[in-house]
Amino acid sequence: MTDREKQPPQLPKLPTSAIETDPGLQAKTQRWFEYPVKAQPHHTDYAGIVWHGTYLTWMEEARVEYLRSIGIEFADLVAMGCDLPVVELSLRYHLPIHLGVSAIVKARLVESNGVRINWDYEICSCDQQELFLTGKVVLVGVDREQGKIMRQLPSQVQDALVKHITA
Repeated sequence: MTDREKQPPQLPKLPTSAIETDPGLQAKTQRWFEYPVKAQPHHTDYAGIVWHGTYLTWMEEARVEYLRSIGIEFADLVAMGCDLPVVELSLRYHLPIHLGVSAIVKARLVESNGVRINWDYEICSCDQQELFLTGKVVLVGVDREQGKIMRQLPSQVQDALVKHITA
């Protein structure tokens, strides 16, 4: 049997194989919020590659700045007694980011359905030629005092979200 006729060995399925393949992020808006980042030493492991948890921090920073840009200050949410914890998270790491590399975190508000707020993310090179990460995050409005899911988001928050989604 020649090398060409040999079948490659069957490798065990990795846990990441359960992640749904997404050929393209679908959204009701094409408006991406762009947030620049740069891989600093404290973002990386000993090999100089960005640690996987750093991406989550960058995504949250982008989300907070995105909300601020549409008139929702996080401090105001806290004052209203509203918290927006992450209840679902899906990430796909495409390429590593190395120490010293700059990138763009792109966040997009997909929809707000009741108290659920759905987001799409991409982290790409500044020239947008390399895709490092894609992700989806779902937030849910929670009453900070009671620690329970809200029946509805505060009206000024919902109004800002709806205006932005349909813009």
